[in-house]
Amino acid sequence: MFKSSLRKCCRSFRFHRSYSSYDRPSFQLTGKNKKSLETGLKYVLAGGIGYAIADTFEHNRRDRGLGKSVLPLDDLDSPQYCEPGKLPGVINQIKAVVGNDPDNFTQSKTELDSHSDTSFNTHHATPEERPAIVIFPKSTEEVSQIVSICHDNKVPVVPFSGGTSLEGHFLPTRRSDTVVLDFSKYMNKVLKLNKTDLDVEVEAGVPWEDLNDMLGEEGLLFGCDPGPGAQIGGCVANSCSGTNAYRYGTMKENVVNLTVVLPDGTVVKTRRRPRKSSAGYNLNGLFTGNEGTLGIVTKATVKCHVKPKFQTVAVVSFDAVENAAACSSSFTQQGIQLDAIELLDDNMMKVINSQAATFRTDWKEQPTLFLKIGGRNERIIQELVHEVENIAKTYGSTGFEFAKDDDEKMLLWEARKFALWSVIDAGKSIKGQGSNVWTTDVALPISNFARVIMETKEEMNSSPLVNATVGHAGDGNFHAFLIYKDDEERKICEKIVANMVRRAIDADGTCTGEHGVGIGKRQYVLEELGQEPVDLMRRIKLAIDPHRIMNPDKIFKIDPHDNNDNHP
Repeated sequence: MFKSSLRKCCRSFRFHRSYSSYDRPSFQLTGKNKKSLETGLKYVLAGGIGYAIADTFEHNRRDRGLGKSVLPLDDLDSPQYCEPGKLPGVINQIKAVVGNDPDNFTQSKTELDSHSDTSFNTHHATPEERPAIVIFPKSTEEVSQIVSICHDNKVPVVPFSGGTSLEGHFLPTRRSDTVVLDFSKYMNKVLKLNKTDLDVEVEAGVPWEDLNDMLGEEGLLFGCDPGPGAQIGGCVANSCSGTNAYRYGTMKENVVNLTVVLPDGTVVKTRRRPRKSSAGYNLNGLFTGNEGTLGIVTKATVKCHVKPKFQTVAVVSFDAVENAAACSSSFTQQGIQLDAIELLDDNMMKVINSQAATFRTDWKEQPTLFLKIGGRNERIIQELVHEVENIAKTYGSTGFEFAKDDDEKMLLWEARKFALWSVIDAGKSIKGQGSNVWTTDVALPISNFARVIMETKEEMNSSPLVNATVGHAGDGNFHAFLIYKDDEERKICEKIVANMVRRAIDADGTCTGEHGVGIGKRQYVLEELGQEPVDLMRRIKLAIDPHRIMNPDKIFKIDPHDNNDNHP
């Protein structure tokens, strides 16, 4: 390595030839010229040796990660992105792809702000963290062309759909170097329903509620039901779930195939439409939950499910949250097949009453289970209701009611769906309009669910923060909502969240069941999985995205000088 570097250094030196009367070439060095050359060679050799040594160290440092299956962060340099002076020309190339039509892009401050942050993010963009431009593509082909331009010029790309994620997933950490691709404006079509096969092909910008409404007219439903406003591209990127996951699975179980634009603009389709396949790697699993760090999902074929012919909602109250949690676990352990099992604590029920979030304000202000009970006929429903009521009584239930018709069913379920927004409104009325919400989630084996939720609730109640807890109790996933008003209360909030997450990890759980990692939970992923699995993810990331342009700095660090752990 040293010799090759020295050789490169000396290649530029040439000697002048002269010819004698015998036409034989000879090199002539005499007197003053000889002395000058000797002096020059000393400097050249010294400089060449210095260059060679430096080049050797740099090459060895770059090669530390080569030949390894994993990629530690220390083996990387900081990524080098597009030079500021070159960026305007790149932006003009991108504008040309969308026809230089102002309807297809925006650089207005309002739009740049709204594509950088939300009031309900756990971590917020700084004033400097704004993209250069937001593009509204119309097709996979346009996305491919734009991403190819960004790849060639090392411009970071952040995909955007509903903007409802919570852990800082779309923060433009690389600031004005960044291009945002928003799929909500044009790429929002349901392309094809294959009713016999129970799947549907959609574009990334389709809101899940719109898809569900369309499927409902066919007697079908989409299995996942995340927060209001979420769109399919984000559902895939964050591997969403929601209240129905207990019955129908998370997004990972509901993806049939994906169309993905890779970081160099290559378009891949992960597979065809079989319900199972053992043909090659599971690319669906690779891109579902990748948070836009490996590629951009432009289309998805997802499963449909047949709606229950009959369904009711039951509401069951308890004196203590640990009794409600233990009861929910018992349903699963005894093989009771319910469509959803949701837990709202006493604080949450108080908020729902105080904020008049539903059609009634006289809910029992106790820990409460909301259950969806479905079946093929009314007799099955009644038998399940009776069985559920008996199990609940063994855990000290204090109240049991169930919907008598579809309208009442919808009204009862409203309390669960408006939980987050009710807490936000309550926080503003108690703490002031400048208050902020921190919402986070963990998931656990159901055997540890009751203990961890009880310990977390005790810590939250001992703090000065407005708080509430809700859970997808059927699969051991619960959420904490915390309202803080200033930096001092935020520090309290950070400590509670850290304890909650570590409590879950210590109980063999995960730092996030459905919110994803983003910026907010990168350190906890490392604590949960350990160094080697994260290094393996980093190796996969750089194999697919060598310029590190795809949604940089999310899930794990890609820059040894990254300081986003202290993000506001």
